[in-house]
Amino acid sequence: MAAKKKGGWAALPAKAPRFDFGGEALKKHWKALHAGDAEPFPDAKRAAVLLKAAGKAAPKGLDADALAAALQEGWRAFHEGRFEAAYEAGVALGPVGASLATKAMGIHAAYLVDDDKERLARFEQVAALADAAIAALPDEANSHYRKAFGLGRYSQGISILSALKQGLAGKVRECLDRTLSLEPGHAEARLALAVYHAEIVSKVGAMIAGLTYGAKASEAEKQLEAALGRMPEAPVAWLEKGNVILLLQGGKGEDAAAAAYEKAASLKPRDAMEWLDARHAAGLIE
Repeated sequence: MAAKKKGGWAALPAKAPRFDFGGEALKKHWKALHAGDAEPFPDAKRAAVLLKAAGKAAPKGLDADALAAALQEGWRAFHEGRFEAAYEAGVALGPVGASLATKAMGIHAAYLVDDDKERLARFEQVAALADAAIAALPDEANSHYRKAFGLGRYSQGISILSALKQGLAGKVRECLDRTLSLEPGHAEARLALAVYHAEIVSKVGAMIAGLTYGAKASEAEKQLEAALGRMPEAPVAWLEKGNVILLLQGGKGEDAAAAAYEKAASLKPRDAMEWLDARHAAGLIE
């Protein structure tokens, strides 16, 4: 259980390791930390691109150097597990900070919010923040991916069948497709697409899944392997592999799923998010 922080978000459990990305450490480890979401490192050059693209939606009074510094400090907070600080840093920057804010809120909600209603409300907020990012930065892959994440987790929370009836599955698929059209190397989008196909096939059967939603077990397996090829050291990739196996194979896949969870739990976490992913995987095999 997460440690309670008075008046704010729940903190990481006390037993969590300490991660430090001060100074040049953030840039040094960035490529590995963002192998999944392909988020560009927020240096001054990247910040200038964001400011120009956002136009009137860009934060006021910040030049490229100042924006880069603010984004880097926010991402340090995220990777060190200070999710509330990361969220606040992102929100303060408007749409150009939305990728940071939504990831911080989404990961915190997934693992450290116990109340079901609050968790769903957080995922709705993630999707809303991503909508604002899409309006301001439509050519940023993560504007679309963060919306897919929020809607996808919300859908899982209300049940996949309910999400299908509400048309949410189609919106998730649209966002993931757009993400991959902008950034084909987006491993987390491929991972999410694998889960999308597997969950629908599992809930409505292969025939209806294919004819009505374009969901196929073979596509789930294809996207899963593509994601694993790009992020083999990320616990979440193996965690979702186990989930996909169970969705597609049921009881017959229990041993293979357990092996995937064990792999996820055995990987050394490189930041707070990965520690939470690995801890969750470990909990599935206890």
